[in-house]
Amino acid sequence: MLWRRSLLAPLAALTLVLSVSAGAGTASVFAPTGTAAAAPGPPAASSASDFGAPGPYATAVEVGAITTLYYPRDIADSDRRHPVIVWGNGTNGTPLVYRDLLLHWASQGFIVAAANTPQSNLGISMRAGIDMLTRRNADPGSIFLHRVDLEHIGASGHSQGGAAAIVVGADPRIDAILPIQPGPLADINAVHVPALLLAGQKDSIVFPFLVKAFYNAADHIPAVYGELRGADHFTVVGDPGPFAAPTTAWFRAHLMGDRTARTQFFGTGCGICADTATWSDVRRNALALSVPAATP
Repeated sequence: MLWRRSLLAPLAALTLVLSVSAGAGTASVFAPTGTAAAAPGPPAASSASDFGAPGPYATAVEVGAITTLYYPRDIADSDRRHPVIVWGNGTNGTPLVYRDLLLHWASQGFIVAAANTPQSNLGISMRAGIDMLTRRNADPGSIFLHRVDLEHIGASGHSQGGAAAIVVGADPRIDAILPIQPGPLADINAVHVPALLLAGQKDSIVFPFLVKAFYNAADHIPAVYGELRGADHFTVVGDPGPFAAPTTAWFRAHLMGDRTARTQFFGTGCGICADTATWSDVRRNALALSVPAATP
């Protein structure tokens, strides 16, 4: 399809550019540990007003054959379990293309399992990331032993990977989805968890009306549509810019129980609804409007 072919050259070029600086600010960590089980614990500290600011955790990267992990560097010594985000790349992309966003989430306390596949639409490799972390969480020789919060898992991705996040959203292990400029090959009717669907106002590959179509079809779940002012299809790659804060807030709200993050999307004081400088269009369906800003 044309929208798939259109992604090949820009993403391939960006991968080469980003590979030059891939090691900055991260460490590859893989060491055995036999530490005791951690409790789920409260969410990590975060700015109440700027979810785009770096989180409190130093980060690490582990590149595997199927999955690349981005996670808090000292996870073996953590006193809490860390929620999971599974990630799908755009067509012919790799996790390296989205490195800054995935590291940002890791700095906020998430374990990000990014599928290495450049063709993610079926979501197979994203589900494999959950399976792998499930095994690592139970492995006495793993730094992830009892550090993975398998009760709180989100799915996200960009373009074809955004469609994959919708596909994976039908998995009963998923608690929330966040498709970024999702391609059209997915059925949101199979999703039974809250969805934040992000579009770019200037996107000429996945036009905003295609993302709105998913939002309009999602009348059976709490769904929020957000269109970032001035964003094109590649704004999220490299430095994620305006995508960092809302994506972090969404997952902190649903996977960490962060009350401040919830107010960005729910209740009468909906933060993104009032931020017309950042958003060109924000919509909440009836079920999203009924979600209280405060947790029950």
